[in-house]
Amino acid sequence: MKLIIINGPNLNLLGKREPEVYGSTTFEAYFSKLEKRFPEVELIYFQSNIEGELISKIQEVGFDMDGIILNAAAYTHTSVGIGDAVKSIETPVVEVHISNTHKREDFRHISYIAGAAKGVVLGFGLQSYDLAIQSFVDG
Repeated sequence: MKLIIINGPNLNLLGKREPEVYGSTTFEAYFSKLEKRFPEVELIYFQSNIEGELISKIQEVGFDMDGIILNAAAYTHTSVGIGDAVKSIETPVVEVHISNTHKREDFRHISYIAGAAKGVVLGFGLQSYDLAIQSFVDG
């Protein structure tokens, strides 16, 4: 099984950015733990702060991966383009958020991705990624 985790803007700052919301672990350190936890899964990681790069990556991998775990971060709530990219591909997508977006500002309650996603996992910290991966492993 081959899965890609695609992270959007500011997630490159995990471990430094708002640790009270996002924790103190870098994503790279957490990604190593995911690889150990799911040795049967080939995991790939991509991060960009640029909306067009995220769309291009979704289109690039959206027909030959077993799954995409997408944390589009703030673009979740603003990017019709990312939502359209998810609708345009064949690979199933699980939308992930580290924080519970429904406990945050009202604009974060809207997702342009969720309607096209296989599912949404939010509010479990970095463990949200584990749960998304597990959803693919379990079928």
